[in-house]
Amino acid sequence: MVVCGLACWRCRWLLPLLLGLAIIMGIIALAGRGWLESESQPYVQQASLWESCTRGEEDLNWSCESLMDYGWGRAAAATYLVGFVILVICFALAVIAFSIEILRFNFVRGIGGLLFVVAAFQIIGLVIYPVKFTEDIPLMGDNMFSWAYGFGWASTVVVIGCAFFFCCLPNWEDEVLGNIKPTYYYSSPERAPYLN
Repeated sequence: MVVCGLACWRCRWLLPLLLGLAIIMGIIALAGRGWLESESQPYVQQASLWESCTRGEEDLNWSCESLMDYGWGRAAAATYLVGFVILVICFALAVIAFSIEILRFNFVRGIGGLLFVVAAFQIIGLVIYPVKFTEDIPLMGDNMFSWAYGFGWASTVVVIGCAFFFCCLPNWEDEVLGNIKPTYYYSSPERAPYLN
C-alpha cells in the first residue's frame, strides 16, 4: 500500500499538476466566448475577453465590436494575459524544480512568490472587465457573466492555493526529502527515573 501525505516526495507532482489544470482553465477563459451572455432567450448578447457581440431577436448573424478599442478592454486583456504567461513560466519552473533530485527549496518559494504575482494580475483583469463593461457597453436584455469568466476565476483560485503551498513547502523540507528519523516513545517504568 502506498501512503502519500501532502508533503511527501512521491507526491511532488501534485503541485505542477494543479498548475497545469490552472493553465487549462486559463486557456478556456482566454478563448471562450462566454464571459458575458444573455441569461434567457432570445440570446441577443455574448462577449469574450476580446469582443462584444450582439444580434437582433430575429437575426441569425452576430454583429461584433472589438473591446480592444477601449482602454479598459486592452488593460483587462493585457493584465489577464500577462498573468497567464507568468503562470506558464511558473509551470515550467515547477516541473524543472521537482524533476531534479536535490530540490532547491528557495527556488520553490520563489515560484510561490511568482504565483502571487500571477494571481494579482489575473484578479485585476477579472475585476476591470465587468466593472467597465457594464459602464461602457449597452446591455440588451438580461445578461450574466458566464462560464468562461468563471473559468478565469477558477484558474485564479487554483493559482492562489498553489502559491500558498509553494511558499510553505520549504517548511516541510525534511519530510519531503525523507530526512526525518522515526521517534520512539517508551513508557517503561524502569526508565522513568532516568528521564528527569
